[in-house]
Amino acid sequence: MQWLVSAQAWVMGLGAQYGVNPVVFGAIYVGAIPFFLLFSGLAVKRLRAGQSSVLPILAAGLCFISAYLYLAVVGRGIPLWVWGFLGLIIVYGAWNAVKSFRARL
Repeated sequence: MQWLVSAQAWVMGLGAQYGVNPVVFGAIYVGAIPFFLLFSGLAVKRLRAGQSSVLPILAAGLCFISAYLYLAVVGRGIPLWVWGFLGLIIVYGAWNAVKSFRARL
């Protein structure tokens, strides 16, 4: 159980060091998931119906990167390697979402 307390102290210390509240970051990250799924489903539904799906796709994309936007706006002195890693995550997520959309059509 001591490792959990140590991990929590480490995460909160990182948050203080970079000016990011880990609880807020986590809440945005987890809270955006249902909206991402909602807008993704709406985009697929509109694509199947032959309607414009630009807005649902943009909304799903915004939900996907919302926690990282919080990090970009609030964070101070975030190391360059973190931005590179997040860039890879975003590119992979976009590729995976496009692949998933195409499979549902």
